[in-house]
Amino acid sequence: MTIFRPCIDLHQGRVKQIVGGSLTETGAQENHVSPHSADWFSRMYKRDGLRGGHVIQLGPGNEEAAVEALAAYPGGLQIGGGIHDENARLWLDRGASQIIVTSFLFEEGRFSVARLKKLLKVVSPQELVIDLSCRRTASGWNVATDRWQTLTDTVINEELVVFLGDSCAELLVHAADVEGLCQGIDEDLVSYLGKICTVPCTYAGGARSLHDLRQVKELSAGKVDLTFGSALDVFGGNLVKYSDCVRWNQRLFGHDEA
Repeated sequence: MTIFRPCIDLHQGRVKQIVGGSLTETGAQENHVSPHSADWFSRMYKRDGLRGGHVIQLGPGNEEAAVEALAAYPGGLQIGGGIHDENARLWLDRGASQIIVTSFLFEEGRFSVARLKKLLKVVSPQELVIDLSCRRTASGWNVATDRWQTLTDTVINEELVVFLGDSCAELLVHAADVEGLCQGIDEDLVSYLGKICTVPCTYAGGARSLHDLRQVKELSAGKVDLTFGSALDVFGGNLVKYSDCVRWNQRLFGHDEA
């Protein structure tokens, strides 16, 4: 079943919503800078029984806020951004339910099986979420690393997903081309993920209405979950109400048809 997954995007120590492709070492195009702290959002998600959300550190300067977010909701949130084999265990000890890893798994634009094996020496597959955030290319969708600025030669396809499915608990896929634009989801990507995913998968990018939850559910046959960002009222948007997303999940877990 398709559920709403909450998020906390951290940039320069603040909770923000940014345009995905604009993120650089010096800054980003900001859609919203929240007046609330990261742990404020964590407490809200905990109160509302939302699990499986992710905290993403977009560049340096976010560690303190990330630690506070995890401490406010131990075991309730995943953590990503700058995670590798040497700090993965630390983040789990700080209260993350799972770690999210992207760039560490790539060397010179290619997926590194050796690095995956190194990571799995310190965490179990159940503790690992692999981020396959991507951009559309002539080949389909290629994984993008380093703040979505580096396009790798790794194409998201069934062979890759089946291989990774034995090594991780979930996949996270940001559609970087539409991230933060509120112009609609990448329907082709969602549909494709629904066909090839062998483990739970969360899609993020472009969602702009509650209808998108229904659409993702239909396109993926309920195999892909959805994250809202800039469209959500708690992130300064006016297109989607957070309370409606919470009710969507409550109906599902109440065994009512959403």
